[in-house]
Amino acid sequence: MTQQQPTGFIGLGTMGTPMALNLVYAGQRVVVWNRTPERCAPLAEAGADVAPTADDLFTRCETVLLMLENERATDAVLGRGTDRFAKRVGGHCIVSMGTVSADYSRKLSEEIAAAGGRYVEAPVSGSRKPAEAGQLVGMLAGAPEDLAPLHDLLAPVCKQVFDCGPVPAALQMKLAVNTFLITMVTGLAEAGHFAARHGLDMERFAEILNAGPMASDVSKIKIEKLCHRDFTRQAGISDVLKNSKLVADAARAAGTAFPLMEACVALYAEAEALGTPEDDMISVIRAFEARADRARP
Repeated sequence: MTQQQPTGFIGLGTMGTPMALNLVYAGQRVVVWNRTPERCAPLAEAGADVAPTADDLFTRCETVLLMLENERATDAVLGRGTDRFAKRVGGHCIVSMGTVSADYSRKLSEEIAAAGGRYVEAPVSGSRKPAEAGQLVGMLAGAPEDLAPLHDLLAPVCKQVFDCGPVPAALQMKLAVNTFLITMVTGLAEAGHFAARHGLDMERFAEILNAGPMASDVSKIKIEKLCHRDFTRQAGISDVLKNSKLVADAARAAGTAFPLMEACVALYAEAEALGTPEDDMISVIRAFEARADRARP
């Protein structure tokens, strides 16, 4: 990676757009491309270059950041399994910032290396608001010489970046962090459901929770959303369900116990089935409410 070359960024969704914008606002040269072209408009207005095709972006950028929804999207963008793959990844540093399975990441790393490229895992912890504020926490895995330049590159996006070792250690670390995050927010939803069904003052419930030792930046945001039934997306139900399944699959493969995450998978699946998959994860309270309603005589 050289100072003169621009950085490529592909994947302008809920998280990717503010992340890419923060790179541009910090004065970095950024070239963007997205499978849904209209999502490039805010980046173009901010001063990023918009590549007409994915191949054009890979031609212009040695380092390419991917913030894609899932493994299928990643394969499509890289041209994996086609004759475009070697051209797109060879001689490039591919930095995957989305959350995928560790096994997928390990195999992708091997294929990119075989094609003459370098691969870095760089999942982040945080949702839309931390992404907008440049306050995400980054986790890196890969060759040490590839990780070092990314600390400066990702400084406008992440408040801290941690090296975790070789691939797939960063993704495994992300799943461990997600285990705590998902069970914590789900527990908060259950507590809110308990308080509401007992007719308690929800604003007072929030005040007491925020004054206590369990309060955190996440809990303060989520309890406010819960009190006002504001389910606008920060981390969507479907995304959390996907991550919950990744944790459960990884736990099952490692032979670890995961009773809390098993319950979360069921609850977020129920919440998704209620027809609001894009709502924020705190709307999982609807799954608790639906269960309670079904249990009534």
